[in-house]
Amino acid sequence: MTPVELSRTVLRAVRRAVDGGELSVTVPERVVVTVPGPGGCGDYATNVALQLARPAGKPALRVAEILRPHLTDAQGVGDVVVTGPGFLNISLEPGAASVGALVREIRDRGAAYGHGDALAGQIVALRVPYEARAEVVADALVRIVAAQGGRVEIEHGAPVNLRSVPAPEDPAPLGPDAARWALLYPAPHDRPRITADHLVQREGNPLFRVRYAYARTRALTRNAARLGFTAEPGDNLDDLTDPAAAVTGLTVAPAGPRVTGTATSAPLTASSAHPAVTPAGDDLTDPAATTGPTAAPARPKSADPVTPADGILAARPSAAAVRPLLAALADHPRILRAAAVDRGPDRIARHLVAVADAALPFLLTVLPHGEEKPSAAHRARLALAEAVGTVLAGGLSLLGIDAPDHL
Repeated sequence: MTPVELSRTVLRAVRRAVDGGELSVTVPERVVVTVPGPGGCGDYATNVALQLARPAGKPALRVAEILRPHLTDAQGVGDVVVTGPGFLNISLEPGAASVGALVREIRDRGAAYGHGDALAGQIVALRVPYEARAEVVADALVRIVAAQGGRVEIEHGAPVNLRSVPAPEDPAPLGPDAARWALLYPAPHDRPRITADHLVQREGNPLFRVRYAYARTRALTRNAARLGFTAEPGDNLDDLTDPAAAVTGLTVAPAGPRVTGTATSAPLTASSAHPAVTPAGDDLTDPAATTGPTAAPARPKSADPVTPADGILAARPSAAAVRPLLAALADHPRILRAAAVDRGPDRIARHLVAVADAALPFLLTVLPHGEEKPSAAHRARLALAEAVGTVLAGGLSLLGIDAPDHL
C-alpha cells in the first residue's frame, strides 16, 4: 500500500463514520499521511482527527477513537494506535507496505507520472506585466496547466492577474537553466536572488542537489549494467531494506577498504547531510562498480568529521530511511495538481528539492559493495532509484530546466 492508497483508505474511513452518523462533518477532499513523528509508532501517521475535531464539535481524541475501528477493518491495515492529542498511527499488514505499485506506475508513465485531468477543458487566462520573472512563470504555467488537461492563454497589460515580486536585476548572465530556477524557486511574494550561488556545484545550491541526484540515478543504471543486472521493482519494503539497519538508513560494514574523497581526502561518512554532492560523470559510482578502487565524491564541508572505523558505508537502507522517499514520490501527482490549480511553479521546485534530499542517502546503497553479488534487493533498489530519476527529470522539464545525465 502506497501513501496515496493509504490516504484514500483514511478518507473512506471518514466517509463510513459520516454515513453511520458517528461524525457530522464534510468529508475532506484529501488527508495527509506521513512518517510517524516523535512519540509515534507504526508505518504511517495522520492528523485527520485533529483536522476534523472543530467541525465535528468533538475532542480530537474522541474523533480518533471513532475513526480507529473503521481504519482497523480496512484491507492492508494491521493495527491503528492513537497517540498524543489524536494522531492515528497506522501499521500495515506484512506485505502491505508495497512499493512495487508506486515504482511500476512511475516506470509505466515515465515523464507523464503525476499528469492528470484536474483542469480538463479549462482555459486559464493569464494577464502578465512585461517583466522577466512574470514571463518565466507564465511560460512554466503553460506546461504545468497542460499537464493537468488545461490550456493557458497569455496576454499583457492591465489588469494583471499573475503577480510576483520582480527580479532585482537581469538574470540572463546566469544562463537559461539557473536563471529559470532563480526566478521560479522562490514563492511569488519573495524577492528572487540573482547571484552566482545558483551556479555553484555544492550542497548549498538546491538546483545542483536536484540535478546531481538525477545524474546519479543515471550513473547507477549505467554501472548496474556493467555489473550485469537491471532494475526490477520489489513489492514491499523488505525487498529494499535490511530490518536490522540503523534508523539513519546507513550502516557501517565491519571490514573493507576506506574510501576517501579526492577533493578533500575526507572519508565519506554517515553523518553527511547530503553525501556525495560533488560533480562527476560516471565517477558517481559505488566502490564495487569498477574493477579498481574508486574515489567517493567529496563529503560536504558542512558535515561533521565523523569517520566510520575501518569500514565503508554498507548498502543496507532502513525502512525508516526509505519511507520519506516513497512518500515524496507518491506525493508528486498532488504537487503537480496544486501547482496548476494555484498557479505556483515554485511548489514543484521545492518538491523536487525534497525528493532529491530524501533520495541522496538512499542512492548510496543501490549497488553491491565489496564481494556482494547483485541480488533481488539491488534490482529493487535500482528500480526505485530510476523512479527517482523519472520524477526529477519530469519535474524539471515542466519548469523548462534541463536534467543532464552527467555533471
